[in-house]
Amino acid sequence: MKNILTGKKHLFTRIAIGFVIGILFGILLPEFSLSIKFIGDIYLNIIKAMIIPIIFVAVSTGIINIASGRDLGRIGFKSIFVFVLMFVATAGIGLLISYLVRPGNRINIAESGYDGEVTSPSVDEFFMNIIPDNLFMALSEGDILATIIFTVVFSIAIVAVGKEAEPVKSFINSLSKVIFKVLDYIMELTPIGIISLMAFAVAEYGAGIFSALGLYIVTAYAACIIAFIAVMLIPVWLYTGMSPVQFMKGIYKVWLVSLATTSSAVTMPTTIRVTKNDFKVSNSITSFVVPLGTTINMAGGAISFSLLAVFVSDFYNLPLGVGQIIYLVVIATVINMAAPGIPGGGIVLGASFLTLLGLPIELMGPIAAIYRILDMAYTTMNITGDAAAAILIDESEKRRNKKTRVMAEA
Repeated sequence: MKNILTGKKHLFTRIAIGFVIGILFGILLPEFSLSIKFIGDIYLNIIKAMIIPIIFVAVSTGIINIASGRDLGRIGFKSIFVFVLMFVATAGIGLLISYLVRPGNRINIAESGYDGEVTSPSVDEFFMNIIPDNLFMALSEGDILATIIFTVVFSIAIVAVGKEAEPVKSFINSLSKVIFKVLDYIMELTPIGIISLMAFAVAEYGAGIFSALGLYIVTAYAACIIAFIAVMLIPVWLYTGMSPVQFMKGIYKVWLVSLATTSSAVTMPTTIRVTKNDFKVSNSITSFVVPLGTTINMAGGAISFSLLAVFVSDFYNLPLGVGQIIYLVVIATVINMAAPGIPGGGIVLGASFLTLLGLPIELMGPIAAIYRILDMAYTTMNITGDAAAAILIDESEKRRNKKTRVMAEA
């Protein structure tokens, strides 16, 4: 019992307990539940405060540690191309399934309590917003896109300088460990925040929210399964000739780790081993693509953000137009490259994503309570995408090498 209350590995057990307690408070003590909403608001403010630091260290460490000493030429370009294509295709499937099911419409509320509008900037406004005239002001104001772009340029400069920048590289790696340790501390507060947010949600909106959350989980898993088949299984089969059965025999070993840990980073060694040994991908391709994918290839994040945006916009009756959906996909693609490969990291990025779209983040509280269940599917999609990308790129290199040999012999 003591381990459940204090052990790090039981965090999501405590979140589940907080979820239940919040429900009971909302049903049995509605007035009290409304009065403790400020506790949940404090928790959300703490999460907001961590968004910029987390994005900076996640993006910078990803670039300076993966790019250094690597061939970022042809294979690097192919990797980025496959990752982006995979993400956009998966996001499209996520949006399609979300709009077919629309779990956010299953809640009947008289008023949402939110009077804002969904962000839909013009092209010139978009570029003006991501290139601020005062970097420090942009950072202090939580300008996420400006932070990402600055971090990318800054990190590439570190790689370009080389040996003389080693002290900076070492500092950023150390800073990353400190920031993520702080995030660990904050995640320990999640059960308390969940009690407040769930109690308020039930007292304010009624128990109907739970049918939506249950449907939210089903929608997420359905979208992940369909995207896995359409974006990963079938392309690997058609392009490489690897049968679906052979692919499943290998990838299930990775799934066992991802489902248990919900961490792409922790699963990465298993992904590398299976990709090399079971899928026979060359060591050079595997060693480059899989770690890079662990950092920036987030097919599960595509499902997560697509479903989250549709759910929240429907909940608050803020329909998304075509331009806003395109903006959504672009923002999701960029921000997912900053996703930390740790359990629960998507909670922080989910709040960032909603903020960028101009949507309220209050529903991240209830979603955080079920995020462990969601993250099992999202993380599994992420690491499956890494392995699938490595297989496709390896086959592309084999075909290129074969063509080169034929031309040389001719």
